[in-house]
Amino acid sequence: MFMKNMVEYLIDFIRCSVKNKGFDCVVFGLSGGLDSAVVAYLCKEALGDFVVALLMPTKNSSINHLNDAKMICQRFNINHHIYKIDDILESFLKTANINDDKIRQGNLCARIRMSLLYDYAYANRALVVGTSNKSEIMLGYGTIYGDLAYSLNPIGDLYKSDIFNIAREINIPEQIINKKPSADFYEGQSDELELGYTYFELDSVLKKIECGYTSKELIELGFREDIVGFVDSRVRKMYFKREMPQIAKINQRL
Repeated sequence: MFMKNMVEYLIDFIRCSVKNKGFDCVVFGLSGGLDSAVVAYLCKEALGDFVVALLMPTKNSSINHLNDAKMICQRFNINHHIYKIDDILESFLKTANINDDKIRQGNLCARIRMSLLYDYAYANRALVVGTSNKSEIMLGYGTIYGDLAYSLNPIGDLYKSDIFNIAREINIPEQIINKKPSADFYEGQSDELELGYTYFELDSVLKKIECGYTSKELIELGFREDIVGFVDSRVRKMYFKREMPQIAKINQRL
């Protein structure tokens, strides 16, 4: 019952947020992964036909991810467009003289995709919906003005481990639920390999930190020192990604 109520709340959140902002339509990036599949379902339930997904693969993207994204569109009857971003990416890589730096290439992919989403949103008077979960946001595992840019985000306060439960509640296909989390920036890319821990391990610490536990208290409770140190350090270092840009406040008396 809790999961059912949560799903209904998130659907209502999308519907009300879009209406209150004076819009009717939304657009989002659909990767074929768990988070965007859940967002696809929620948006469709909230807004019906006023939903568009953009599928934006590169030559290095997994064909399985693309096929899963297409399958989600078909399953939920969602209008979609496929934009292959290789030409744009190659132009950026050449201009910026980027060779084998996978992190820089990944950031460019994320920002290209978000540029296309916002361009589509402007051209079609739509709002961009985000697909980043709370685990990613807390750990700073995202690209500023890339996947961390959006007008609203229905899953931004849900930890990755909790999204699995919602996915099963709304009958997301098991092949998507069971696949390894990946931003699909390059062949074989894996979120958990890059982070060094599974999302379930990370979330167990993140949830305690959110409740106010210190690193010392968590270790005393039996949490491994290495993962506690990693999470605590990363949450602190990446705080700037969760802030609005700083603006110098000018004293009106000057």
